[in-house]
Amino acid sequence: MTSPGQVVRRGAGRRAAAPDPVAEGAGAPAPSRPAKVPVRKVPLRTRLRRDGALLAMVLPAVTLLAVFAYVPMLGNVIAWQSYSPYVGFLRSPFVGWANFERVFSNPLFLDAVQNTLVITAFQLVFFFPVPIVLALLLNSVVTPRVRTTIQSIVYLPHFFSWVLVVTIFQQIFGGAGLVNQTLRGAGLGSGFDLMTNPDTFLVLITMQSVWKDAGWGIIIFLAALSTVSPEQYEAAAVDGANRWRRMWHVTLPALRPVIILLLILRLGDALTVGFEQLILQRGAVGADVAEVIDTYVYYQGVIYGDWSFAAAAGLIKGVVSLALVLGANKLAHVFGESGVYRRS
Repeated sequence: MTSPGQVVRRGAGRRAAAPDPVAEGAGAPAPSRPAKVPVRKVPLRTRLRRDGALLAMVLPAVTLLAVFAYVPMLGNVIAWQSYSPYVGFLRSPFVGWANFERVFSNPLFLDAVQNTLVITAFQLVFFFPVPIVLALLLNSVVTPRVRTTIQSIVYLPHFFSWVLVVTIFQQIFGGAGLVNQTLRGAGLGSGFDLMTNPDTFLVLITMQSVWKDAGWGIIIFLAALSTVSPEQYEAAAVDGANRWRRMWHVTLPALRPVIILLLILRLGDALTVGFEQLILQRGAVGADVAEVIDTYVYYQGVIYGDWSFAAAAGLIKGVVSLALVLGANKLAHVFGESGVYRRS
């Protein structure tokens, strides 16, 4: 038998002799990383045989895109020529940057740029938030069955052509429209003609855009909201967050990537504000308020036959639009969002 003192000394000896994991970790060499397994490249013939069915499905779309989108880009060479369709761009003389100088020195083009930017800024403030607000209301207030019904009704005008949209607004807000007839019948004056008033043209085209395309935006934002887990709302409610707090701290952060992506695309499309919508109403309100870059290029190139001048103006618009997309995407990266494409 051993005495209690011997037991303590033996335990202390065992404790003293026990290895120190910290000391061993400090003195031991760092574990080596596992060697990378070399990736074996699959031969091109094997990949073509493996993905042949998928490539065959994509080939018609790629062919159409190449023929109608990329091949016509070669025609931009006429922006540096004095182009005549009777001799073609192979025999048309080169004039260098003269067409671009004409574009920047033309006051009518500058007026068209100003109208384009004013319309874009106005619709960015009064049209872009509308689908977001409607999606939030439908997602938080209405039951699923009513939500689907309202969504279908609001989305229906997206399939209407601009000719039909302008006609409907003419029948409602025109000089002989439903609103004016109602006002005259009630003895409230002679009415008004919203369709031919240049002072309210900006409000008119924004109303038309909201009525036609707000439903499309609602679908996009509702799809983004469907990815939010209900457990996040339940956890926020348990923590005491009311409906507005849940919307601010749960719903809006889920929508932020989609909002930024659509905002970037909208900025890239800032110089394109609806050619068909505006050219249909240009004659009624005048070119002073309805002339934008697209309609100006159309009239200069197609109507007046100044093809080189119109090509130079359109090329400037494309370069500026590309710069806006890249700049907005870079700004999204600064704020930690993915944007149109992720950083490498």
